[in-house]
Amino acid sequence: MQVRLHAMLALRIGIGLVVAYTLVVLLAWLLQDRLAFPAPRAAVPDPKRVGVDNGERVELVAGDGTKLVGWFLRPSTNLHRPPPTFPALLWFYGNGETIAAIWPVVRDFQPPGTAVLVVDYPGYGGSGGRASEAGVYAAAEAAYGALTARADVDARRIYAYGRSLGTAPATYLAARHPLAGLILESPFTNVGDMARHAYRILPPFIVRLSLDNLRRIKQVHCPLLLFHGTADHLVPTAMGMRVAEAAAGPVEVVLIEGAGHNETYDRGGRTYRDKVWEFVEKTGRGTGEDGGVPTRPPSLVPRP
Repeated sequence: MQVRLHAMLALRIGIGLVVAYTLVVLLAWLLQDRLAFPAPRAAVPDPKRVGVDNGERVELVAGDGTKLVGWFLRPSTNLHRPPPTFPALLWFYGNGETIAAIWPVVRDFQPPGTAVLVVDYPGYGGSGGRASEAGVYAAAEAAYGALTARADVDARRIYAYGRSLGTAPATYLAARHPLAGLILESPFTNVGDMARHAYRILPPFIVRLSLDNLRRIKQVHCPLLLFHGTADHLVPTAMGMRVAEAAAGPVEVVLIEGAGHNETYDRGGRTYRDKVWEFVEKTGRGTGEDGGVPTRPPSLVPRP
């Protein structure tokens, strides 16, 4: 009798564990958009009110009609006669960021003589719509279209910068349009790999998202500058190295010593910023037969 009771108890525990696991899997399937796109809300500040005199608030419309808001920073120049056209950098931030949160970084990292456009993704910051994978791609296309439509932007010298989640729309654009250069910071390979890394108990078949940087980077032929922290446990450095190895064009890898996923700006500091500026300057004037930067072994940004 006692053995039977123990068996029944074990069966109930087993059934309970199966039910609980099934619920966890179901929730992960249902909520993966929210996990990937937490979509914080924050009004886009007026650039001039926060001391960014070369900035203006802009409004764009994505292909599906979603209204997007962002900042356009004109290049700062001391020339009496500015050039008729100038290069431009598209900035794509991480999944927990907004323009309101990262505008000081965008301002400080703006390459000399280069305009910058940063737009809140659908559902983020002050933009309308709902956060989704399709939404970040639509925002990227709208931003690119806005730059190419400007008479003062040289369409042959448009760059994309993407950090973390932002590496997906940046790589997406570079695979579809003739960008002058691509800058990726802490890139992941794809959502499937990220799910296996962060949620090992979950079955891979529940992943609906793609965000496949590894596949798209094989279609990118423009020069690539890739940053990654050596202590990044959220997006392992090995993922960034796989993206770099798969790139079809010339690559430069810069490792930021001791930097975790959200410490790259602080630990990289001025050296990080100067690398970005140097990359835009070099690819803008062309270096080598392919007009890009040569492939080289990883360099290391030391601890500050």
